[in-house]
Amino acid sequence: MHSFAQLIYTLSGSTKTNEKLQALVNYFAHANEKDKVWVIALFSGRRPRRTVSGTQLAVWCAELVNLPMWLFQECYHTVGDLSETIALLIPEKTNGSTQHPAQPLHYYVEKFQQLEKAAEAEKKLFILQSWLELSSRERFVFNKLLSGTFRVGVSQKLMVNALARTVQLDANVIAHRISGNWDPSTTLFSALLSEQSTQTDLSKPYPFYLAYALEGSLTELGEPADWQAEWKWDGIRGQVIKRNDQLFVWSRGEDLITEKFPEYTILQSKLPNGVVIDGEILPYKNGQVLNFNVLQTRIGRKNITKKHLQEAPVGLFAYDLLELNGEDIRHLALAERRAALEELIGMLQLPWLQLSPIVTFSNWDELTTIREQSRAINSEGLMLKRRSSAYLVGRRRGDWWKWKIDPLTIDAVMVYAQKGAGRRSNLYTDYTFAVKDGDKLVPFTKAYSGLTDKEFAQVDAFVKKNSLEKFGPVRTVKPELVFEIAFEGIAASNRHKSGVALRFPRISRWRIDKPPDEINTLDDLKKMLELYGK
Repeated sequence: MHSFAQLIYTLSGSTKTNEKLQALVNYFAHANEKDKVWVIALFSGRRPRRTVSGTQLAVWCAELVNLPMWLFQECYHTVGDLSETIALLIPEKTNGSTQHPAQPLHYYVEKFQQLEKAAEAEKKLFILQSWLELSSRERFVFNKLLSGTFRVGVSQKLMVNALARTVQLDANVIAHRISGNWDPSTTLFSALLSEQSTQTDLSKPYPFYLAYALEGSLTELGEPADWQAEWKWDGIRGQVIKRNDQLFVWSRGEDLITEKFPEYTILQSKLPNGVVIDGEILPYKNGQVLNFNVLQTRIGRKNITKKHLQEAPVGLFAYDLLELNGEDIRHLALAERRAALEELIGMLQLPWLQLSPIVTFSNWDELTTIREQSRAINSEGLMLKRRSSAYLVGRRRGDWWKWKIDPLTIDAVMVYAQKGAGRRSNLYTDYTFAVKDGDKLVPFTKAYSGLTDKEFAQVDAFVKKNSLEKFGPVRTVKPELVFEIAFEGIAASNRHKSGVALRFPRISRWRIDKPPDEINTLDDLKKMLELYGK
């Protein structure tokens, strides 16, 4: 655990890509073989499931250090992170300690798995013993893993590049090897990444090719004829795989979601073997793409009922063909892959399985006009793909671009504030906003991003000077600061007092120029709902 904790602190403390890359290279060159497998798993999103609740951890720590719960809670609100609070409160081991040194990383994460269904007393004993044998840094990382909240600010691409310097494999091959359904508890590093490895996982998806946001002028892309334009859909990016008479559906987040979409079962008999389709899972009915909010009613449910299938039907809009007749065809030009995809989809004749339509245009000005129609068809904008492009790995510049429409915006006043987490744990950075409804203010959304560090510090000072009431960590503030809130979509909601829910709300700018009595109204939100909340 010591080496892993040191790696995490090095990665989180650096903003330089080369320093992070070198730290990963050094780790993979010297770490325990089983630990290396777990690092690959953790850094590619395979976090251990939560073993105990945050409340249990807080109570056990308070008992261990003999603190009343109210004082523990005050410490927690000041630090802003439960794992860090516990790590700081438990004293460090003394130099003369006779306690055992920390175990390797794989020992702890595999122990979490073993304890998942154990009695509370057994879990408590293991956790308390581990807290006492770990250093503060190790304890912090241990807590993050234990609570299921482990995240690290390192892209999978960076990890793959580090592995490519450690093993004799191309980065693209590594990215494919570490994708899919493999168990870090039983997988050997040599089996995963050796040159001689012969993996037989039929379900394994390909790494997704991702686009960068288009920021420059369209004319910089060159000739319009060299590009294919498609609508950018707002759904779940996924891959549908048929191999050896078995069907698999993967999300971009590398979750195996085959059982979530029983509509796709027919593809097990319809699709030829050795086919992989890249596409978007969308709410789709009567030939129309529905609002993403419809799909959200199915996301996260363990069991999909007949009612869900009727109220939230889904389609699959196919973007690309990655494998055909069992052969990886990602190296072919997009134009060739698209032709093969069109032939395949045309042969299947399934009404919910659609080709993502190509948007025809003759010049960039015409495409700019077409893009303005995006929101009317529940699209986020356009995708631009070079017709000669191969299907690459990860996010690359040059051949694929996303050109999203401008977000919706509304002016609102801040009414509540709460302290943030991590490096912002001592600042009020999480805000609730309201619009006018006659003489009243109606809260309608929360946001915690979009301001500079300097602006967050200024708002924090305002909150501390202008608090009206305190409810636990939340403070009611004088409704004087106006902000422009940007969001991607709007939907009706019975769970919110305002009657609406926003998609991806964030602070667009601080409207220092606008007084609170000039903010938007609840009627303005409802008009937006009528226009864009299909």
